[in-house]
Amino acid sequence: MRGNLLPNAGAIWPENRKEPGLDSANHARGFRDPLSVDSGSALWPGDARVESVVRAGGIQDPAAGSLSRGGQRSSWTRSADGGAVGPPGGDASDAGPCFDQEVVPGGYAWWYVDAISDDGQHGLTVIAFVGSVFSPYYAWAGRRDPLDHCAFNVALYGPRASLWSMSERRRSAVARSRDTLAIGGTTASWERGAFVLDIHERAAPIPRRIRGRITVHPEAINPLPFVLEERGRHWWRCLAPRARVTVEMDAPALRWNGSGYLDQNAGAEPIEQAFSEWTWSRAATRDGATIIYDAVRRREPPLSLALVFDRNARFDERPSPPPARLPHTRWRLARTTRSDEGRASAIRSFEDTPFYSRGLVAHTVFGENVESVHESLSLDRFANPLVRLMLPFRMPRL
Repeated sequence: MRGNLLPNAGAIWPENRKEPGLDSANHARGFRDPLSVDSGSALWPGDARVESVVRAGGIQDPAAGSLSRGGQRSSWTRSADGGAVGPPGGDASDAGPCFDQEVVPGGYAWWYVDAISDDGQHGLTVIAFVGSVFSPYYAWAGRRDPLDHCAFNVALYGPRASLWSMSERRRSAVARSRDTLAIGGTTASWERGAFVLDIHERAAPIPRRIRGRITVHPEAINPLPFVLEERGRHWWRCLAPRARVTVEMDAPALRWNGSGYLDQNAGAEPIEQAFSEWTWSRAATRDGATIIYDAVRRREPPLSLALVFDRNARFDERPSPPPARLPHTRWRLARTTRSDEGRASAIRSFEDTPFYSRGLVAHTVFGENVESVHESLSLDRFANPLVRLMLPFRMPRL
């Protein structure tokens, strides 16, 4: 089931405190267009069909119009089922990451960057968490206070060695605004259309400094988030399907440029309550980027999503290619992707953990041979108490 366009009838942010309605007024007929997002922080009140739209407080209703499927450069005002989906006025391509969005107790938000160097020798991921979704401390505390469980996960991959850091911080070490998120000594900021990371972390389990700047320059901005399940309690936005990334690290001493990607996720409940597993991949292509997203949902049929972006971040949704199995990881984590011919190969491993893997995969997608950054996640494994007891080894709480 290709369920990314399902109606959103739930609340991620606390301004809407009602449970999702079950009457016909809250259900669109069939699939609907993805929702566009402005870079404010408050939930737009009113029509239950548009409760996932992020808006700045006090904005008036946009004018009526129409929004074609995937046509995010059209009127930006109103979807086919009558729900307001576009930012009122201004250029929607200016919509930034919105670091000050509300996160309810039990919920989460994260901003994700990955990049591969032009010579293929180096890679990185950086993830900023508010309500650290994979934190054992957040789970053990009953997930009552998302801001008391925040972290930057920094991973640097090289030809000889890799570095990992994910130190969880308390709310006293967190500061955020619309365009800035500071957790401990590390800051993410949105500066004139660039995502800038000033990193001051310490690696684990062997302590080593990680210091430097990573700058992500999106080629274009996609302002449309996708609701990932019927209740509307989880959403994903591919903010920059393609980007150029500059890495200027002092510790370790690294300088490189490469291709990258930027997205954000948010949810109003623990992620394992809605999903049991998912796989995701993204690849830069000749004409833009391709993203494959598959999730096994606990309350609805499986989600299968295949998006093809051009260099202006306009996208088409296409039928997903056939599934392709990948070898199990060393932790015996099952992995799959999709490929035109139903075949794919794992060419490099970045992360191999009991519940999560990340690496590079070679496959053919929509007629083009690509190398994709690929992730597999087992949330059943993550929820295992024994697995959670292992996590503090690499995820200290400061």
